[in-house]
Amino acid sequence: MLAAGGFTEVGAGDDLPGEGRHFLISGGTLVAWSVPGGAGPDAGLRILGAHTDSPNLRIRPQPEIDASGYRQIGVEIYGWVLLNSWLDRDLGISGRVSVEEGGQARTELLKVDRPLLRLAQLAIHLDPKVNDRGLRLNRQTQVVPIWGLLASDPPGFAAFLGKELGIDAGAIRSWDLMAHPLEPSRLSGGSSEFISAPRLDNLGSTYVATRAMVEGTGPGVGSSSRISVLALFDHEEVGSRSATGADGELLPSVLERVLLAMGGSRAGYLKAMANSAAVSADMCHAVHPNYPDTAEPQHLTHMNRGPAPKPMPRTPPRMRSSRPPAGTPKSRFSSPWSAPTSLPVPPSGP
Repeated sequence: MLAAGGFTEVGAGDDLPGEGRHFLISGGTLVAWSVPGGAGPDAGLRILGAHTDSPNLRIRPQPEIDASGYRQIGVEIYGWVLLNSWLDRDLGISGRVSVEEGGQARTELLKVDRPLLRLAQLAIHLDPKVNDRGLRLNRQTQVVPIWGLLASDPPGFAAFLGKELGIDAGAIRSWDLMAHPLEPSRLSGGSSEFISAPRLDNLGSTYVATRAMVEGTGPGVGSSSRISVLALFDHEEVGSRSATGADGELLPSVLERVLLAMGGSRAGYLKAMANSAAVSADMCHAVHPNYPDTAEPQHLTHMNRGPAPKPMPRTPPRMRSSRPPAGTPKSRFSSPWSAPTSLPVPPSGP
């Protein structure tokens, strides 16, 4: 979408241009910037941020498990996964594979949209009290998808990846792969008023933010002298504390390098940051008709009623008073005491 909209990709290790429209990708994070004509290096920036990751099941480095005649794939729980939502669904595999051939390392993208894995729930005949006590899953022993039967002699996981990518399995060094549900996204409801899709948190915001970057910046669009920045971060679901997360150094480094390329200085970069405005776009919890007591009663949010600003303690006043275009409905979101404003880093293991 960015390339089609006039943005040029550059490498994170390249000289970053201080003019025009560009973007770079580092792992699961993307940063794009648009420098309008006449923009100065200390005039401030307009930054729109979102995150690209979602809670899911990640394939372990040594995933192959043989148990009771089945071949299974070990997974690690990534983020705050609602585990029961992964039961009895057809799952594909997608992500990145690190490859080394001829002394050269590269990353291959992989997406297998076939029903490869299934996290099968125990039949109710063997667990008749499950509806009374509630479903409880041991993360280590019961969240292990089935891949096949030992009798069918399925290939090793690396061999499977090599075949899918058309490379020798010995060239595979590592992977960052995850299971994904195969149900297609669709409109639902009696009047098709809902969007039913996986990973709306937060691909919904990344899509809208990317369209805003393409359609709301560039020659002939608006009259702002500020640099527009799009930052789509990885690892939000596990605390953002990584090299490419929102708490990492990628975005500050990119912004300073762009401003230096415009003729700025370290002092000018700090001045630009002080004159900048940022919005973090994420999905909001609408009030649930079956659980209305989980919503803050004075700040009920409803579907299809526009954006729901949520001021945080460090939000500057100019952002708290921001408003969408005229005629756009808006809600105010606030978390109830029963739901903290932010969750701790999710646990891992059983």
